[in-house]
Amino acid sequence: MRIFGKKYKTGIALSGGAVRGIAHLGVLQAIEEKKIKIGMISGTSAGALAGAFYADGFSPKEILNIFSNKKLFEFMRFSFPRSGFFNVTGLKKLLSNTLRTKNIEDLKIPLVVAATNFQKGAITYFDKGLLVDLLLASSSIPLLFETTKIDGIPYIDGGIMDNLPIEPLKNKCKRIIAVHTNPLGEQTKINNPIQVVERAFHLSVASEINSKKQEVDVFIEPEKLKDYGLLDLKKAKSIFEIGYEAALAQFNTDNLR
Repeated sequence: MRIFGKKYKTGIALSGGAVRGIAHLGVLQAIEEKKIKIGMISGTSAGALAGAFYADGFSPKEILNIFSNKKLFEFMRFSFPRSGFFNVTGLKKLLSNTLRTKNIEDLKIPLVVAATNFQKGAITYFDKGLLVDLLLASSSIPLLFETTKIDGIPYIDGGIMDNLPIEPLKNKCKRIIAVHTNPLGEQTKINNPIQVVERAFHLSVASEINSKKQEVDVFIEPEKLKDYGLLDLKKAKSIFEIGYEAALAQFNTDNLR
């Protein structure tokens, strides 16, 4: 595999976070303006989607336009519950029609996609295979979306087992930037089942993130994202700006080049 025989100066890990993951695009925009070259990307769920488009040669603002010009119902459709309440046929169609690269190993920037093996209850890091299938597997949020099968094995959202996949970057990148788009914050009102799932997810990964931030060179967690829900697609441009501003502030502090 090509990524294991080479060292890269800078690698970036992008967390899950559903629509909050659009903040990753703002971070990537700041990275471009700082003229930082990303040699390798590792992503989970929304982070895998952002990383795939970027590794495929799309600019951060191009990716923002692709997703912000869509409505949420265009990505998912209600289905009779089997493994999830929604299928992702809309997202699959968008990915298939927009991404230029078929196989993950052929992307311009090496990418690793994290997904959870539902049978084994273990994280899997993919760097080979059909890109669209891997992205759908990594983004299959439990209960909300149906599982995605790869080689007959059902996979769910990579964030369940590893919401900030820095492991694939270790020993391969001299410097690791990690972007986490799920600041915990305090939530006093729970109004629907989706918010229950969302809050439970954030609580489950909180301790993991606290330890991982000690293992990276630059950690970016835009605090303002705590005020945005996982499905606030109509606020995509605001979320982009939050990621952009948080990254610039962090880079200025770290004097990153």
